Amino acid sequence: MPVIRSKLSEVMEKHDPKLSIRKLAKDINYHFDSVRRMYKDEMVQYPRDLLLKLCTYFNIQPGELIRMESDENDWAIDKANEYEEEGNDKEHGKDSNL
Repeated sequence: MPVIRSKLSEVMEKHDPKLSIRKLAKDINYHFDSVRRMYKDEMVQYPRDLLLKLCTYFNIQPGELIRMESDENDWAIDKANEYEEEGNDKEHGKDSNL
Protein backbone atom coordinates (compact mmCIF):
# COMPACT_ATOMS: atom_id res chain seq x y z
CA MET A 1 0.00 0.00 0.00
CA PRO A 2 1.45 3.41 -0.90
CA VAL A 3 2.47 5.75 1.92
CA ILE A 4 2.88 9.51 2.19
CA ARG A 5 6.35 10.71 3.21
CA SER A 6 7.56 14.14 4.31
CA LYS A 7 10.22 15.91 2.27
CA LEU A 8 10.67 18.73 4.79
CA SER A 9 14.27 17.74 5.57
CA GLU A 10 15.13 17.93 1.85
CA VAL A 11 13.35 21.27 1.44
CA MET A 12 15.15 22.73 4.45
CA GLU A 13 18.54 21.49 3.24
CA LYS A 14 17.96 22.99 -0.20
CA HIS A 15 16.69 26.30 1.24
CA ASP A 16 19.41 26.76 3.87
CA PRO A 17 21.68 23.92 5.04
CA LYS A 18 22.16 25.70 8.39
CA LEU A 19 18.42 26.14 9.11
CA SER A 20 17.49 24.28 12.30
CA ILE A 21 14.13 22.77 13.15
CA ARG A 22 13.89 25.06 16.18
CA LYS A 23 14.54 28.21 14.12
CA LEU A 24 12.04 27.14 11.47
CA ALA A 25 9.37 26.50 14.13
CA LYS A 26 10.04 29.92 15.64
CA ASP A 27 10.02 31.65 12.22
CA ILE A 28 6.64 30.18 11.27
CA ASN A 29 5.25 30.48 14.81
CA TYR A 30 4.40 26.78 15.09
CA HIS A 31 4.93 24.06 17.72
CA PHE A 32 8.50 22.78 17.65
CA ASP A 33 7.44 19.16 18.23
CA SER A 34 5.08 19.19 15.23
CA VAL A 35 7.74 20.63 12.94
CA ARG A 36 10.27 18.09 14.28
CA ARG A 37 7.87 15.18 13.65
CA MET A 38 7.32 16.35 10.08
CA TYR A 39 11.07 16.80 9.57
CA LYS A 40 11.73 13.25 10.82
CA ASP A 41 8.77 11.87 8.83
CA GLU A 42 7.02 10.68 12.00
CA MET A 43 3.73 12.49 11.39
CA VAL A 44 0.56 10.48 10.85
CA GLN A 45 -1.52 13.45 9.69
CA TYR A 46 -0.35 16.70 8.14
CA PRO A 47 -2.13 19.74 9.59
CA ARG A 48 -3.25 22.06 6.81
CA ASP A 49 -2.18 25.13 8.74
CA LEU A 50 1.35 23.72 9.10
CA LEU A 51 1.52 22.90 5.39
CA LEU A 52 0.33 26.41 4.55
CA LYS A 53 2.91 28.06 6.81
CA LEU A 54 5.72 25.91 5.40
CA CYS A 55 4.66 26.53 1.80
CA THR A 56 4.52 30.28 2.45
CA TYR A 57 7.88 30.28 4.25
CA PHE A 58 9.70 28.34 1.52
CA ASN A 59 7.58 29.74 -1.35
CA ILE A 60 6.70 26.24 -2.59
CA GLN A 61 3.63 24.11 -3.34
CA PRO A 62 2.39 21.36 -0.94
CA GLY A 63 3.54 18.66 -3.38
CA GLU A 64 7.11 19.77 -2.76
CA LEU A 65 6.72 19.00 0.97
CA ILE A 66 5.21 15.52 0.70
CA ARG A 67 5.47 12.59 -1.69
CA MET A 68 3.78 9.26 -2.19
CA GLU A 69 5.91 6.12 -2.12
CA SER A 70 5.07 2.49 -2.51
CA ASP A 71 6.11 0.25 0.34
CA GLU A 72 8.74 -2.37 -0.62
CA ASN A 73 6.70 -5.04 1.17
CA ASP A 74 3.72 -4.17 -1.01
CA TRP A 75 5.80 -4.81 -4.11
CA ALA A 76 6.60 -8.32 -2.88
CA ILE A 77 2.94 -8.96 -2.05
CA ASP A 78 1.80 -7.60 -5.42
CA LYS A 79 4.29 -9.84 -7.24
CA ALA A 80 3.18 -12.88 -5.20
CA ASN A 81 -0.47 -12.15 -6.02
CA GLU A 82 0.40 -11.67 -9.68
CA TYR A 83 2.16 -15.04 -9.71
CA GLU A 84 -0.80 -16.76 -8.05
CA GLU A 85 -3.21 -15.20 -10.54
CA GLU A 86 -1.09 -16.40 -13.46
CA GLY A 87 -0.93 -19.85 -11.89
CA ASN A 88 -4.73 -19.93 -11.54
CA ASP A 89 -5.14 -18.95 -15.19
CA LYS A 90 -2.89 -21.83 -16.25
CA GLU A 91 -4.88 -24.28 -14.16
CA HIS A 92 -8.10 -23.14 -15.82
CA GLY A 93 -6.45 -23.56 -19.21
CA LYS A 94 -5.52 -27.16 -18.43
CA ASP A 95 -9.00 -28.01 -17.19
CA SER A 96 -10.69 -26.51 -20.23
CA ASN A 97 -8.48 -28.59 -22.56
CA LEU A 98 -9.43 -31.87 -20.90
